[in-house]
Amino acid sequence: MKKIVIASIAALTVTSSLMAGVNAAACTGCHGADWSKKAMNKSHVVSEMTHADIEAALLAYKAGTRNTAGMGSLMKGQVAKYSEADLKAFAQTIGK
Repeated sequence: MKKIVIASIAALTVTSSLMAGVNAAACTGCHGADWSKKAMNKSHVVSEMTHADIEAALLAYKAGTRNTAGMGSLMKGQVAKYSEADLKAFAQTIGK
């Protein structure tokens, strides 16, 4: 049952994120299908973050003002191809 619930959550997340214009599959490799995995054991758990916190983090990564070394540079590359509107919409599909 747990696997079915996790698979359903992952499918809904990917569907919602596609509507937002962001490829969530690229995110789940590090953050987990249900957003509960710490990326490289160094960051916050996305599922515990608010929509506003996720939006702020994504926009800061895009601007290059958040954690500019290490994982921040990786995240900057991940979000660079998306518009601010896409990132804001995506932030509303994950977290709490």
